[in-house]
Amino acid sequence: MVAPISFYRSINASDQEPRGSSSADRVYVQRIGVPFEYPVHFTRGAFEPSNPVLRDVITRLEPDRRHRVFIVVDSGVAEAWPELDQQIEHYFRCHSEKLELLAPAEIVPGGERAKHTPELVDRLYGRIHDVSLDRHSFFVIVGGGAVLDMAGYVAATTHRGLRTIRIPTTVLGQNDSGIGVKNGVNAFGNKNYIGTFAPPFAVINDGDFISTLSDRDAIAGIAESIKVSLVRDPDFFGWLEARAQDLAERAPDAMDYMIRRGAELHMTHITESGDPFERGSARPLDFGHWVAHKLETISDHRLRHGEAVAIGMAVDSRYSVEAGLLKDVALDRICHVMDRIGLPLWDDELLSTDDAGQHMILSGLEEFREHLGGRLTITLLRDIGEGVEVHRMEESRILNALRWLKDRWS
Repeated sequence: MVAPISFYRSINASDQEPRGSSSADRVYVQRIGVPFEYPVHFTRGAFEPSNPVLRDVITRLEPDRRHRVFIVVDSGVAEAWPELDQQIEHYFRCHSEKLELLAPAEIVPGGERAKHTPELVDRLYGRIHDVSLDRHSFFVIVGGGAVLDMAGYVAATTHRGLRTIRIPTTVLGQNDSGIGVKNGVNAFGNKNYIGTFAPPFAVINDGDFISTLSDRDAIAGIAESIKVSLVRDPDFFGWLEARAQDLAERAPDAMDYMIRRGAELHMTHITESGDPFERGSARPLDFGHWVAHKLETISDHRLRHGEAVAIGMAVDSRYSVEAGLLKDVALDRICHVMDRIGLPLWDDELLSTDDAGQHMILSGLEEFREHLGGRLTITLLRDIGEGVEVHRMEESRILNALRWLKDRWS
């Protein structure tokens, strides 16, 4: 429901036009309140005909209509699930009284290349035009975080917003990026330089997709759950410590709980932070990300996003010690749990320099500030589960943190 629009005049409560007044003397303030709500489902076998979740999600607002649907699938998912296209078509045939699949699933390149390929964005705009999607049609994205970001940006900017359903297929997508409200593509050497805030119509986390991930991809995604535990939930961090070996071995029950609890904490932050569209300068859920974003660029995306985040958290945790905020014992716990799970804590690109001999990683601070806008705001740690915002980072302390990490994990 949209709140009433209110008009306020800066002068003269009377409706009568005062003598000598002009249009320059008036100010109108228009207030529009728009609540957002979307379900996040945890299920298995989303494209099994006996599973009604996808059908029910699509029809939940208009159960008496037959709904038009277009689906985009990450190429990595298509390779791991070679019969997925047939399963999708069979699902829609079994539910044809409510759902119409407009075309075979569109396969798009997965991984970070999806976010810096303008031709791919244009191709999806063209396909959406070809099948005549409108604002009451559904755009379903099946894939990892990069494909969700890129295709979500396309959907958010077509007809000023299509009804989008995300089906994340990676650990990182299911516990972090896939359940949020952000979309974007890379440009000008910067991560997510172009993008939108656009809540999805729904999110469906299908645990079956996690089973075919490589060990590297599955473990990389755990970094985001560690991150949210460090800034919001010390009890969850304690659970991660206790189950570190199980997570390293991808024990199904441990992976399921880790994904679900990480997702819950991310959703709670989006709901309760008071800033879901990041209008302010603070972004606590981006702990470790100023390093991560720059490191991904410097390494030409050789590192997975979760791997870069793990390294970034190690840098900022050590910096927190250097700044007198965090105790050494807490730092040891943080590094130890990431090490046990199999996340990297160092990469030689951290010491890369430009032609002038300056450490390239340091420019990540200004790029991070520019992307967020306003005053530089970095989240550090005062304790496990307790973040603290700072507005200045000392270069000498950053370099000390890098040296400390290199000595121990290179």
